[in-house]
Amino acid sequence: MNTMKYNAGARTLHWIIALLIIGNLASGLLHFAIPVHKAIGLTVLVLSLVRLGWRMAWKAPPYPASMSRAEVGLAHAVHGVLYLFMIAMPLSGWIIASAGKYPLSWFGVFEWPKLAVVKGSAIYGAGHEFHEIGGWVLLVLVLGHAAAALRHHFMLKDGVLRRML
Repeated sequence: MNTMKYNAGARTLHWIIALLIIGNLASGLLHFAIPVHKAIGLTVLVLSLVRLGWRMAWKAPPYPASMSRAEVGLAHAVHGVLYLFMIAMPLSGWIIASAGKYPLSWFGVFEWPKLAVVKGSAIYGAGHEFHEIGGWVLLVLVLGHAAAALRHHFMLKDGVLRRML
């Protein structure tokens, strides 16, 4: 089967962001290496915005004809929610970190500007709540996305995963 692939830029951004998100989910849910967690989150935010721009500028390869309209619609919906979380999770983390007493640093290279947020404010509370619950939701989304890709590759053998390899 000759599978059309995403372009090299899209594939590179996908895998870099995927690895960063997986690592950040682990560090965030385990409350481990929080300064690195914050810097990775900021990196995910910037790369996700680049990826979104890239996605709007380039057309994705078509899904296999064997996929129903409902399956294609579900794939689009899940991808849309993943993009939302790829941007909203780092933004909510930025909100939380902005209310903290420590500087927000990008791997010690430079300080990232803080937002005008204070602990106890409504925006802080909403950001904190979203970030906490959103981490678990994003974990489920990532696992479901990976499971669907593996299903397409090993069970359906329809080339969906090969588009991103």
